[in-house]
Amino acid sequence: MTSFGGSGRLENTFSIPGSESQQALDRLKTDFPTFSGTSAQVVFTTSGGREVTGPAEASAIRAALTAARSAPQVAGVSSPFDARTVSVDRTTAVAQVLYEVPQSGLESDALDALKSAVASADRDGMQVHVGGAAFGNAPSQSNSDLLGVAVALVILALTFGSLLAAGMPIVTAVFGVATAIFGVLSLAGTFSISSTALSLALMIGLAVGIDYALFIVSRHRFQLAHGVEPEESAALAVGTAGGAVVFAGLTVVIAMAGLTVVGIPYLTAMGLSAAGAVLIAVLVAVTLLPAILGFAGQRLIPKPGSRALRRERAVGGSGSRSAAAAKAVNAAEWWFRLVTGRPLLTVLLVTVALGALAWPARDMRLALPDNGTAPASSSQRIAYDRVSAELGPGFNGPLLVLADTSRSADPAEAARQVAADIRALPDVAAVGTPLGNTAAHTTLIRVVPDSPPSDKATKTLVNTIRDHREAIRGTTDAVIQVTGSTAVSIDIAAKLNSALVPFAVVVIGLSLVLLLLVFRSVVIPLKAAVGFLLSIAATLGAVVGVFQLGHVMGLVGMDAAGPVSSFLPIILLAVLFGLAMDYEVFLVSRMREAYMGGGSSLEAVHSGARHSGRVVTAAALIMVSVFAAFFTSENTMLKQIAFSLAVGVLLDAFAVRMTFVPAVLALTRSASWWLPGRLGRWLPDLDIEGSRLEHAHAERRLTAGTPSSGAGERDDAVSAPAST
Repeated sequence: MTSFGGSGRLENTFSIPGSESQQALDRLKTDFPTFSGTSAQVVFTTSGGREVTGPAEASAIRAALTAARSAPQVAGVSSPFDARTVSVDRTTAVAQVLYEVPQSGLESDALDALKSAVASADRDGMQVHVGGAAFGNAPSQSNSDLLGVAVALVILALTFGSLLAAGMPIVTAVFGVATAIFGVLSLAGTFSISSTALSLALMIGLAVGIDYALFIVSRHRFQLAHGVEPEESAALAVGTAGGAVVFAGLTVVIAMAGLTVVGIPYLTAMGLSAAGAVLIAVLVAVTLLPAILGFAGQRLIPKPGSRALRRERAVGGSGSRSAAAAKAVNAAEWWFRLVTGRPLLTVLLVTVALGALAWPARDMRLALPDNGTAPASSSQRIAYDRVSAELGPGFNGPLLVLADTSRSADPAEAARQVAADIRALPDVAAVGTPLGNTAAHTTLIRVVPDSPPSDKATKTLVNTIRDHREAIRGTTDAVIQVTGSTAVSIDIAAKLNSALVPFAVVVIGLSLVLLLLVFRSVVIPLKAAVGFLLSIAATLGAVVGVFQLGHVMGLVGMDAAGPVSSFLPIILLAVLFGLAMDYEVFLVSRMREAYMGGGSSLEAVHSGARHSGRVVTAAALIMVSVFAAFFTSENTMLKQIAFSLAVGVLLDAFAVRMTFVPAVLALTRSASWWLPGRLGRWLPDLDIEGSRLEHAHAERRLTAGTPSSGAGERDDAVSAPAST
C-alpha cells in the first residue's frame, strides 16, 4: 500500500467480484478473519552443522516469533514447530505471519517492522529472511520517467535542430502528465487504484504527450520555414496536425477505457487511469501548446542557412519542389524507395521475420507475478527459493479450501472426510488439519500443492478440486470453495483468457471502421489490421522469449524466468492499438493527400515518407525510450508491460508502418485507395488532418500574393516570414 497525502491509498490487490475465489475470501473475513488477509513467511536457516530444533536455535526462533506477534497489524503467527514446517534435515524452519487485511491494507512500515521484530534471531549460525505474499507486487520507486525525458529531449533536439523547439513538447508533456497523476492520486481515496495503474498512466501519458506535441510543433516549424506568419501557423498546425492528434488520442482513450468491460477492478483502474492521462495529453496539445507557440513567435523559425531550414525546404510540397529540393531525399524517403523497389519480397520478408519472432508465443503461460521473479538479492526472493528447496515449491502458494458443513450430520467428521478426499488427489504435497468455526458451521483446510504457484500443474489441481465438488458433497453434504492468492491468480488468468479474443475482435473491428472512415479505402484498413496483428504476435513472442524462456533476460534486469503477467496481453492489445493508429494516420494521411492531389500511387507513398517519415521515426524512438526507461523497475508486472510496449512500438513503427505498409501500397497501387461508390456516398469525409483547411489557406495566400506553405518557394528565400 502507498499513501498519498494522508487521504488516499494505492491498492495492489487482485480480485474478481463474483468469482469463486473472491466469494470464499469474502466469507473468510467473517468466519476466519485471521486468514482473510495477506500473509508473510519468516524463514530461519541454520548452517555449520546446527539445527533449527537445537535448544539455542529453537529458543531464538520462539523469541523472534513472540516479538513478531507484537508487530503492527499482525493478527496471528504460526510456529514452524506446531505447524510442522521444518525441513527434513532440520536446517530450515518456516513460520507464517497472518494479517487480517490484504497487502494493500498494510501500513507503509508494517513489513519493515516485522523484519525488525524477527532480526534478533539473525545471529552466527542462523539467518532470517522474510518473504511471502505480503511482499508480492510491491510498488517500486525509481527515476525511470526522468531518464525517458532526457532521452526524448536528445531525440527532439536532433529532430528539430533547436533546443527551444525541442523543449516545448517536453514542457507540455510534463505539465499534462503531472496533471493526470495528480488527478489519479486525488481519486485514490475514493476508488481502488494500484501503483501499477499510476505507473502506466505516467508511462503512457508522458510518451503520447511528447509525441502529440511533436506532431504539432513539427507542422508549425514546417510552415514557418515556408513563410507563414507565426500566429497564423500555430492556428493552422492545430487545425491540421492537431485534428489528427485528437483523432489518434481518442482511439487510445477508447481502447484503454474498453478494458473496463473485462470486469476486473484492478484492470479497470489501469485502463481508466491511462485513458485519463491520454485525454489530458490531447487537451494540452491543442490548448496549452498553441499558446506557447504564440509566445515563442518568430524564435521558432529555422535560422537562415541552417540544416533545419534546408531540411524543411527539401520536404516542400508534392509535385512543386525546387530543383535543389528535388535532389534532396531524406532518409525516410530513401528507405521507402528501397522497400517499394521489390514490394512482394519486402512483404514476405517482414511477414516471415515477425512470424518467427511470434513463434514462442504459442507456449505463453499466464499468471500473476510472485516472489520467484523478485530480484535475487531481495529478502522475499531468498525466502522463496529457500522454501522451495527445503519444503517444496507448493509451500510458497498454498490453497485454502473453505467447506460449508452446515448441512452435514457430523460437521467434524465431514471436514475430516473432505481433507482425506483432497489428500488423495494427485499433485497434493500436504493437507493441514481442518480448522473449524462451529458457530458458522464452516471449516478451513490448507492444501499444499507439489508444484509452484504459477505452474500449470497447480492450475490443474485447483480445477480438479473444483471438479470433485459434487462428489464430495454427495458423500459429506459439505459444499467446498477453493481460494487463496494462488486460486485468485488462476481465476484472474482464466477470466482474462476468456476476455482476450472478444476484446481483440472488438479492437480489430474498431480499427477497420475508423480507418475506413478516415481514409475512405477498403485496402488501407485491411492492411493496417494485418500489420497490427503481426505486431501484437511478434511482441508477445518476444515477451515469452525474454521473461518466460529467459533469453537475454539480463538486458531487462531479470535474473529468473517466470510466467507472463496475466494482464499483459490485453493491456498490450489496448495500448498498441491506439499507438499503431497514431502512426498509421500521420503517415498514410499524407500519402492519401498526395494521391488525391493528382500524384501516382507510388509517388504518393514516397511523398508520405518525405513529409511524415522523419517525424514518425522520431515519435517512435521517443516512445520506445520512455517505455524502455521503466525496465529498471523492480515491479515485475510493470517491467513486462514496459518491455512489451517498447518492443511493440519499435516493431509496429519500423517493421510494419515504415516497411510493410509502403510495400503493400506499392503492390496494390491505385487499388489501395478504392472505395465502392455506394459506400463512398454513405460514409462521411472526416478530413481529420485538415487537408481542406490547408488548401483553403494556400489559396488565400496565393490570392494575397504570398507563396503558400510548401508550394514552390524561391531557393533564396530567407527564414523570416515571406512578404509580398
